[in-house]
Amino acid sequence: MPPPLPPISEHVRVGHVHLKVSDLERSIKFYSEALGFNVTQKLGNSAAFLSAGGYHHHVGLNTWESRGGSAPPPHTTGLYHVAFLYPSRRDLALALKRLVTLGIPLEGAADHGVSEALYLRDPDNNGVELYWDKPKESWPYRSNGELEMFTNPLDLESLLGEID
Repeated sequence: MPPPLPPISEHVRVGHVHLKVSDLERSIKFYSEALGFNVTQKLGNSAAFLSAGGYHHHVGLNTWESRGGSAPPPHTTGLYHVAFLYPSRRDLALALKRLVTLGIPLEGAADHGVSEALYLRDPDNNGVELYWDKPKESWPYRSNGELEMFTNPLDLESLLGEID
């Protein structure tokens, strides 16, 4: 039997998500206006790349196989959601304020013990999670040392209080 392979490096991160969309301009508007990403490059009317902080891209959008298409029906496989990690609770609060100001509805908001998260849908019905990680020393653990995540309602007023 061959020796076990080493685990993936702890420094690996998700670099970007690339989504098939039905209407490029509508999706660019959502990801730039509602979420605040900047367009770094646009390839005609078929693709665009958006980023936070000058990175080459965190979000790729294209209509190569999906122009005018519809979202996958329920009970099929595919992307459940893409999650964007915010550096602080205050940054997540600013994201929430932006969504409220633009009238973009939330599907949910949760305290997971390790993080606090906002859930919504993009124009193509892709799930989007905006979240921040709580400090690791405050994460909940079971008596056996196993991480104990949960889903409790998130107090949105408390979250918005971060920016008052």
